[in-house]
Amino acid sequence: MFTVKTLNKIAAIGTDRLDRKYFTVDDACETPDAIIVRSAKMADYPFNKELKAIARAGAGYNNIPVDVCAEKGIVVFNTPGANSNGVKELVICALLLASRDVVGGIEWVKSVPEGEDVAALVEKEKSRFTGPEILGKTLGVVGLGAVGAKVALAAHAMGMEIVGYDPFLSPVVADMLKGFARFVDTVEEVYAASDYVTLHLPMNDQTKGSVNAAAIAKMKDGVRIINIARGELVDDDDMAAAIASGKVARYVTDFPNGKTARMAGTVAIPHLGASTPESEDNCAIMAADQITEYLLRGNIVNSVNVPNVSLERSGPVRATVIRRAGDAAPLLAAAGKVLASADRTRGAYAATIIDLEKAPEGLEKVEGVLSVHIS
Repeated sequence: MFTVKTLNKIAAIGTDRLDRKYFTVDDACETPDAIIVRSAKMADYPFNKELKAIARAGAGYNNIPVDVCAEKGIVVFNTPGANSNGVKELVICALLLASRDVVGGIEWVKSVPEGEDVAALVEKEKSRFTGPEILGKTLGVVGLGAVGAKVALAAHAMGMEIVGYDPFLSPVVADMLKGFARFVDTVEEVYAASDYVTLHLPMNDQTKGSVNAAAIAKMKDGVRIINIARGELVDDDDMAAAIASGKVARYVTDFPNGKTARMAGTVAIPHLGASTPESEDNCAIMAADQITEYLLRGNIVNSVNVPNVSLERSGPVRATVIRRAGDAAPLLAAAGKVLASADRTRGAYAATIIDLEKAPEGLEKVEGVLSVHIS
């Protein structure tokens, strides 16, 4: 019996998929075999030795110390694409909020004193809140993954020209957007061509603060920037200066903080990208299924810190080994009679599946092994 702990409210449609013949859900457990988490910060989490997997019910995973987990042999999953439609819809909303000062206009209407002729004042003051249409404008999409590709298609359907950049563009997405988007080789080409720029990047050491003064200088005057990806992608001080100078006409972010919450020229949305019941259900389902696949069948799907590896089962016992990258021969030799195996390497780590007739002994002692899971 495996124990699964949730660190945030996870949709029941997901946790209910955990077969109670094999799983129990206990949020008070201090020694869980798996954790499902949304936004809870895990940097200082006391990882117990029994913990085998963490599933992030969402795409981003910067709240989880994935490298620390890898060193402990804990597999970390995310749920790519599960909330992509919900995020896409908010991006389309953000495009419109970046164009016309709808938020400012609504706040102004609320401020009209009681007893005033609201209709007359509206006709007099509405020009303060006007803005351009998106029809015929160019949208630069930086990152054409699950969300970025859907945004490109939706914006094109609304009459926008699409310029896209993704150094890891998949053939599937390239084919899907063929005829709808123009692909360029550098992000600078996107910046130079776009009236609107929307960010769909992961947040890491390479992308943190990448939309800064130097990047903004390469954009058109009056550009409108949408950030429903991660707040840290944008240097807030440089953005404030660009708005003040008129270089940036409007900034819409889904990640308010002490600087952006009241920053002029900014629409700060309270992190609503995946806040739809459909997105929460989809993420919970995918997270539960990934935990089930790993703990019951030993397959690793959508891991963000170790290699993904799957194998059709060939024997009664399966060992899934997380280890440092290197020759798998010593591990296979220590396992005994191997019926089938699969081995994948990504960066500093390897994941090896070994099917056997009986449970192996001593695999944990093989050099470089970080964890062994028997299923």
